[in-house]
Amino acid sequence: MVSISIKELLNKEPLSQEVTVNGWVKTFRSNRFIALNDGSTINNIQCVVDFEQFDEALLRQINTGAALTVKGTLVESQGKGQNVEIQVKDVTVHGGADPETYPIQPKKHSLEFLREKAHLRVRTNTFAAVMRVRSALSFAIHQYFRKNGFYYFHAPIITGSDAEGAGEMFRVTTLDGKNPPLDGNGNIDYKEDFFGKETNLTVSGQLEAEAYAMGLGKVYTFGPTFRAENSNTSRHLAEFWMIEPEMAFFDLDANMDLAEDFIKSVIKYILENCEDDLVFLEKRLLDEEKSKPQAERSEMALIDKLKFIVENRFKRLTYTEAIEILKNCKPNKKKKFQYIIEEWGADLQSEHERFLVEKHFKCPVILFDYPANIKAFYMRLNEDGKTVRAMDILFPGIGEIVGGSQREERLDILKEKMAALDIPEKELWWYLDLRKFGTAVHSGFGLGFERLVQFATGMGNIRDVIPFPRTPQNAEF
Repeated sequence: MVSISIKELLNKEPLSQEVTVNGWVKTFRSNRFIALNDGSTINNIQCVVDFEQFDEALLRQINTGAALTVKGTLVESQGKGQNVEIQVKDVTVHGGADPETYPIQPKKHSLEFLREKAHLRVRTNTFAAVMRVRSALSFAIHQYFRKNGFYYFHAPIITGSDAEGAGEMFRVTTLDGKNPPLDGNGNIDYKEDFFGKETNLTVSGQLEAEAYAMGLGKVYTFGPTFRAENSNTSRHLAEFWMIEPEMAFFDLDANMDLAEDFIKSVIKYILENCEDDLVFLEKRLLDEEKSKPQAERSEMALIDKLKFIVENRFKRLTYTEAIEILKNCKPNKKKKFQYIIEEWGADLQSEHERFLVEKHFKCPVILFDYPANIKAFYMRLNEDGKTVRAMDILFPGIGEIVGGSQREERLDILKEKMAALDIPEKELWWYLDLRKFGTAVHSGFGLGFERLVQFATGMGNIRDVIPFPRTPQNAEF
């Protein structure tokens, strides 16, 4: 008999039909009630065993974590909490789980403890729910771009350029670490390296995506990116996934419109398709926040917050307008901010972004036209000569979720900006070529996928929304 997923089974009418299910034991109570889960849903199926009909040695193997195949009859449930249950006729134990050593027992575990057991934490309700939402968001992203005429583009993982000018990159090399070859000046001779030059893991697929947008019109990347930032915070990962669309003939306004529509669309998708998981995660968040002071609790429940994003226009204002609001706000005047805003040109921190979203406007915010000197070289210079056509989307709880811009399409100005930042033209000759041959207005943005998953699931730490987090001093699993 072909097995059926528990998700499908729970939606069936109890017609006394014979069924086969596979899964892992969540609990086994009174030598009679097995709660079985196969990962397809947050909900378990109750399997009722008549223990007098089964070998005692077999029943002793049915512990939390054991992998089973259960055959039996699907009937209307006699107990509370479920509509259907299985009257068990046959049980196969594929693999036991010793209750003395299996760490994921049916009790509350701290998130810190579960990070140390990242290979098993998906067996908990919380992480199974988060990962199902993550998967649904991935699908929604591809679906959105496909429907809107984009082509999926695979940017290289190994690159010779630092797109952000961040300088915090992971080196890729085959040279001997202890005795590398040296050139005539005593420096490491990268001509001897595998690629004949210095190479790194990518921090962004944007520059390459721009090249393909200038031939295919609209493209997007969705892949892993890497930052060697020695930052041990709840907001940073060394390896994370980025969504980066690039569009030819799009100015900044069209870029902002697309970004807003895109975010609303993917959040709407999970509201419609992940209801059980979101209800569970909302309850988990409410329980977690009971221990926090009132001032630190979310003003909205998780699902209300997601609906709020979908149903409300994002507030748009310039960086200059935002600075005026921040300079004159109470937390700034009373020096409650860690970073006091004193003058135009300040680089906004998470605390400032969250104040604008959560306290001042109480809705998502898009800031645009930032000072040129705090943004990347490829952003289009405005006529005022001091701001660029950049935009950031700010969300409650996390601050910046999207960063984007209209790209500088004018060759002479791009060259001037590169020279001012000591970016050698020979390193990006191909990028400059795009401005020589058929240049056009074009725009794009980047969205850190894990920050989106964090927002959608209500998880407080970014390490809990990626299967195996990579952080400073941690590459376990």
